[in-house]
Amino acid sequence: MKEQQNVEAMQKLINQEALRQLQLNTDDDIALKELVKVIWQRRWAIIAMTFIFGMISITYVFSLPNIYKSEVLLAPAEESKTGGMTGLASQFGGLAAIAGINLSGAGTDNVTIALEIIKGKVFVAEFVKSHNLKAILLATDGWDQTSNKLSYDGDVYNPETKDWLINFENPNQVEPSDLTVHEYFINENLSISSDKESGLVTLSIKHHSPYVAKDLVEKLVLAINQKLKDDDIREANKSIEYLHDALNKSPIADMQTVFYQLIEQQEQTKMLASVREQYALKIINPAVVEEKKYGPRRAIICIMAIITGGILSVIFVLLRYFFGKSKLNKG
Repeated sequence: MKEQQNVEAMQKLINQEALRQLQLNTDDDIALKELVKVIWQRRWAIIAMTFIFGMISITYVFSLPNIYKSEVLLAPAEESKTGGMTGLASQFGGLAAIAGINLSGAGTDNVTIALEIIKGKVFVAEFVKSHNLKAILLATDGWDQTSNKLSYDGDVYNPETKDWLINFENPNQVEPSDLTVHEYFINENLSISSDKESGLVTLSIKHHSPYVAKDLVEKLVLAINQKLKDDDIREANKSIEYLHDALNKSPIADMQTVFYQLIEQQEQTKMLASVREQYALKIINPAVVEEKKYGPRRAIICIMAIITGGILSVIFVLLRYFFGKSKLNKG
């Protein structure tokens, strides 16, 4: 008897849970139908708001100037500068290190050094200053294809007087700082990608003008090669000066022979740096004036804006409906 009562109680609980789940499903169906009904009743408002979003996005994207990208494919141009000096490395590596000479050839390669220098604050500042690029990089807002002339943002820069019109945090600052130029150049203009397997490097510059982009990427490669050439020649001259001084002070014939060989190696370094224009980075595919724009991708921007506008319109309509319904129930 008691077991039968337990079974009946259990069955009653199961039936109650089933009814509760059925009620929840029914409520969910009613809520979903209500949402669909509200959306359908206010479909013209949703369409109108989505249309407004679309028109605003179209107006915005067509006000954006075209961006062109010019790129160059580079490969390591370094050659062995140790020549027949490998045999001296084990015996006189310490002496060579004092003179600033690397006999083993170990260490960071010139390509890695070049890429890090290109992204450095000092190099970018010197590059921009030597070619007078501040206004071209920071103040242009378009390019006239017919006249091949840049246009400048009148709220930022006056190309006739060459005065900067924006307000700086430092009242004594009359133009963008080197740090500002570096940040803008690295984030907006420069792009570097390298293939670890092949060792090839793609260096690209983006700008409103395809001619400026091509010119800048060519000048950048030339500048970094010249920078590494000058550094190696300067270091070689210092090493040669030290070795000549040590040669004059050493009475030992064997040591004098070593000094002559070390001096010869540094002279070879100077010779390679002097005769080779593409010293660290060799151009495989040169830059060209691009005819097709890199950006902005106006169609994608418009599509995303329309989708976003449609979603926001639906959310706005539903919030307004349920807020009004809640307010009516309270009243």
